[in-house]
Amino acid sequence: MRRFGLLPKIILAIALGIVAGMIFPEIIIRVFATFNGLFGNFLGFAIPFIIIGFIAPGIAALGRGAGKLLGITTSIAYVSTVAAGLLAFFAATALYPILLKSQNVREFENPEEALLKPLFTVDMPPVMGIMTALLVAFMLGLGMAYIKGKTLQNALIDFRGIIELVIEKVIIPLLPFHIFGIFANMTQGGQVSAIMSVFIKVFIMIILLHLIYLLVQYSVAGTAAKRNPFKMLKEMAPAYMTALGTQSSASTIPVTLKHARKIGAREKVADFSVPLLATIHLSGSTITLVSCGMAVMLLQGQEATFAEMLPFIMMLGVTMIAAPGVPGGAVMAALGLLETMLGFSSTMLSLMIALYLAQDSFGTATNVTGDGALTVIADKLSGKSETEASA
Repeated sequence: MRRFGLLPKIILAIALGIVAGMIFPEIIIRVFATFNGLFGNFLGFAIPFIIIGFIAPGIAALGRGAGKLLGITTSIAYVSTVAAGLLAFFAATALYPILLKSQNVREFENPEEALLKPLFTVDMPPVMGIMTALLVAFMLGLGMAYIKGKTLQNALIDFRGIIELVIEKVIIPLLPFHIFGIFANMTQGGQVSAIMSVFIKVFIMIILLHLIYLLVQYSVAGTAAKRNPFKMLKEMAPAYMTALGTQSSASTIPVTLKHARKIGAREKVADFSVPLLATIHLSGSTITLVSCGMAVMLLQGQEATFAEMLPFIMMLGVTMIAAPGVPGGAVMAALGLLETMLGFSSTMLSLMIALYLAQDSFGTATNVTGDGALTVIADKLSGKSETEASA
């Protein structure tokens, strides 16, 4: 089971949960509902720590480094991430009325009422609110970047290591059981068939958007480097396939680095930009988060307006810096924004996690493949600025 990847585990958990919901007696489903309640409460308790543990040292790290190249690479990554979110928003706005027109919104309203209640609950109140944690993280991160202090930054890096351990050893391994319980409960409540039909349609749309956005990124990079974008994409295919298997941007860095050099990036630029982009550029994950978030809102009978989604997408571009380098890390970092800015309930967050994790490897593959294009763009912009400075 250790070599059984997260994606197969999630798929198996969904399938077994549906079967269990059809055949298990009510008392067994309530046992799993109890586990889900405990796990959900622990997740809510952990979210502020996840935000502080990853955003604060992440922002502080961006304050040091190679000056102009750092600024160029970070700016390009942020613009790319926000543009990916906007693409997902406009695509979902245009396509969901067609793809999901047969769905009866009433089937999904107040899903908690159709679910079996846990046998008991244990309150695990977070030590601070989500917005408080975000403000603390930004204040600490920007402050450390400004004063260039090491003591607090080293302490927060150690704290991040602890949170990474909690995510990697506790939250991620238990997620398949959590999702199993969710789908078992939804099945006995008669909701699963409608939700699965939404899952499939949204999944297909997300994969197509990933491919479209990669074409956009490489068209821009190809124009800047005066190269054929399709040949560049073909050269980066090994990075895509590696990320598809590892579900980790960090694990794919050596492959991304090798092929980013082959598509025209100078070695010194690639050596700096690729590891940085693996941390701060998550365009594929953003497409998934926005698309899945709007789908979950639709299931609850909510309308996702541009005025509501634009601030969420812009904040998501910053928060993705906090995404830990483990499978499912992006959705973990985004849970706080989903709760505070879009008003997601615990059930909506659980659906969001299930939707996201079902395609996590494709989002990661899109992230790292896009890193190659952005590295080439950063190379050309930094080279141009160097030329202007020398002139």
